Amino acid sequence: MNLSRTLKESTLLLGLSIIIALLVNIFSPRGITLLGQWDETKGVVLADTKDHEFFEDMEIESVVIAKEIYDKNKALFVDTRDNESYLDGHIKGAISFPVGEFAERFNDFETSYGFDSLIITYCSGRSCIDSHNLAQLLCENGFTRVSVFIDGFSGWQQEGYPVE
Repeated sequence: MNLSRTLKESTLLLGLSIIIALLVNIFSPRGITLLGQWDETKGVVLADTKDHEFFEDMEIESVVIAKEIYDKNKALFVDTRDNESYLDGHIKGAISFPVGEFAERFNDFETSYGFDSLIITYCSGRSCIDSHNLAQLLCENGFTRVSVFIDGFSGWQQEGYPVE
């Protein structure tokens, strides 16, 4: 009899925990979206389709186009991955600006590069969202010419383009 009551209470507690976790996830700005685009062949993997609409016009979907922009030497390529990944290898000439360090680095970035600079953010590839997050933060803080190279460092490196 005692075991039956314990199982019922455990099941109830587990159910309430799941409901509370889902509610916290829904209302959290950093929550994990449960529905969205998960097919890498169609572009960047994004869980929140609302945010994806914001980026559709900003995305560079071809490594060849990114290289053409790079060759014109008129854009600043910004690596949004962590410092260790950047040091392991990055697009030649790119600067490191990990999205997690936005608050600490933004003032120096703003001072060094004008709001009208052409900025291309990238991270590790189509399953990485850091480049989109940094692009959005830059736009929200006054930068007007920001694009996201969705194939990122892995796509660049795979084509044999210049890396450091």
